[in-house]
Amino acid sequence: MNNLFKKRETNFLIQLIALSVLLFGVHSYLNFHFVKGVVLFFPLWHIYVFHVVTIIIIYTLINYRESIGKTEVFNTFILGMLLKMVLIMVFLLPWILSKPEQKGNDLANFFIPYFVFLTFEVYSVTRILQKK
Repeated sequence: MNNLFKKRETNFLIQLIALSVLLFGVHSYLNFHFVKGVVLFFPLWHIYVFHVVTIIIIYTLINYRESIGKTEVFNTFILGMLLKMVLIMVFLLPWILSKPEQKGNDLANFFIPYFVFLTFEVYSVTRILQKK
């Protein structure tokens, strides 16, 4: 592994962990105060672990391919996003098949962090692409 890969990966992981802890804390606080009596299908920590793991896998793949000199980094990003969409459907499948009574809270709990993490991921990958 070259030093550029390690440096970018370390910086990314530190930023991702900081964002995850901050977002999880705010999200837990809001759920505690505004959604007290509602039983959610997925625990909040399951959702965050799913998002963090998928982001780490996609970013590491892109970072590795760019660090070894591959120029198809954008193609890797698009394929990663398609794979992520499939994994999201697999992750949400038990919830979809259970025909939940209340859909809004579970959807918000999943997709609000998803879009925040997606924004962070796109920003991080864009930084890799701009340095070329």
